[in-house]
Amino acid sequence: METIHVVDARSLEPPEPMERVMEALSGMKPGEKVQLLLYREPFPLYGILQRNHYAHRAELRDDGTFEILIWEETGGIS
Repeated sequence: METIHVVDARSLEPPEPMERVMEALSGMKPGEKVQLLLYREPFPLYGILQRNHYAHRAELRDDGTFEILIWEETGGIS
């Protein structure tokens, strides 16, 4: 079973969403993923993820929530 750690940062102000995502990523085991939920797209986060060898996929939900799925590039995505 796939493990996804959800970081619901919709009610948080910067830089707390970034801090929570980085904390979740640092505790991930191989094959696990982090799902970030925000009401704005976190463009600064994308560069940080790339520099640290993480991939991501962002989708905009009907309710205005950006759902960003993050995983280690070496682990791939299923």
